[in-house]
Amino acid sequence: MGKSGGHITNGIRDLRKEHGEMSQQELADRVGVTRQTINAIEGNKYSPSLEVAFRIAREFQVPLERVFQYGED
Repeated sequence: MGKSGGHITNGIRDLRKEHGEMSQQELADRVGVTRQTINAIEGNKYSPSLEVAFRIAREFQVPLERVFQYGED
């Protein structure tokens, strides 16, 4: 298998809106990170640890793949 680039995108903003316009701060408090971390993840500037990714998915009660998607370049 050759090397190929990829990137992770997410649907956190949409999920926050679907859950009563949840703020970044509220999500951060619920998953145990800072608002700045949620902002960076949501803006695709930072990929979370698996633990944080699972905590975010659990908070929204959706599968991990509904929150984060991996795409090949």
